[in-house]
Amino acid sequence: MRRSAAAAISWPPETATGVATMADTTSRVTRHLPTEIPEPRIARFAFSDTRIAWLWLIVRVYVGYLWIKAAADKLGASAWTGAKAGTGLAGFLGGALKQTGGSNPAVQGWYADFLKGFVMHHVVVFSYMVAFGELAVGVALILGVVSGVSAFFGCFMNMNYMLAGSTSVNPVMFVLGLFLVLAWRVAGWYGADRFILPSLGTPWQPGPAFRRGKPQIAKSA
Repeated sequence: MRRSAAAAISWPPETATGVATMADTTSRVTRHLPTEIPEPRIARFAFSDTRIAWLWLIVRVYVGYLWIKAAADKLGASAWTGAKAGTGLAGFLGGALKQTGGSNPAVQGWYADFLKGFVMHHVVVFSYMVAFGELAVGVALILGVVSGVSAFFGCFMNMNYMLAGSTSVNPVMFVLGLFLVLAWRVAGWYGADRFILPSLGTPWQPGPAFRRGKPQIAKSA
């Protein structure tokens, strides 16, 4: 009996005997699988659901407070931002360079070369950058201004401090900051990001702030 056109395009596909083989079905299904691994529900809830934004508010304010506290000690000290600017950082770097010896040095050789060959030659500039960078990250996190980007720069500073042999609260701040980066969509929901992010959009989908003034292409009737 001749198969109809509908039968010819039915799913699962039919073989010559009228029954789909497992290999044939698997082959066709595999070709239609997405290349993107679906995000688990717990990850969606933790990092993109506004119902959990209160938790990120607590983390954000805590990390921001630690950054402002660190900056306050430097902004009020002449060794960092005053008449003797650079001496405080130079002392810190000197201590870091002493940790490069031994079989398991706390400061790796490549990073020590960077500190000695570049940072030490511009120690005054870096002294101001560290002090005001810590302040900027702290204020931005507490206010919730582009929280993901602010947390990223905070993590970058934590990473440099740890590479220089300083632990203290840096590992904790680094981990918390990393979580804030992952939760960038909702980390600033209770803050300025609630209004800033919809306006800015994303690099792959710019918001109204970047579409303003662009000529609109008239659609043909």
